[in-house]
Amino acid sequence: MKKIYHLASCSTCQRIIKELGGLEDFEKQNIKEEKITPEQLEEMKEKSGSYESLFSRRAMKYKAWDLKNKDLSEKDYKNYILEEYTFLKRPVFLIGEEIFVGNTKKVVEAVAKALGNG
Repeated sequence: MKKIYHLASCSTCQRIIKELGGLEDFEKQNIKEEKITPEQLEEMKEKSGSYESLFSRRAMKYKAWDLKNKDLSEKDYKNYILEEYTFLKRPVFLIGEEIFVGNTKKVVEAVAKALGNG
């Protein structure tokens, strides 16, 4: 499976996708237009090890909802991601059995390597 969960309006996501190039054979899901299903989130969690690893603390609503002052459980992370698409750390690349989450240089380099570009 080759899939990218991204936000079309996110310039960082679009820059990474453009930088990597050659992703025509990937299924792309704009998470604002097509909500993440519980099954999709469960698959991502199985590959990444936890819901917390998929959760973005950089989302504006993280601060707005004062989540930094709450003791969040795995169930909370799951529910917040399903409730509000911006809580998914993005982009998320699924390449075969591997998952790559986020936009750090290290993650993008790992994706490039997995694609044979690195």
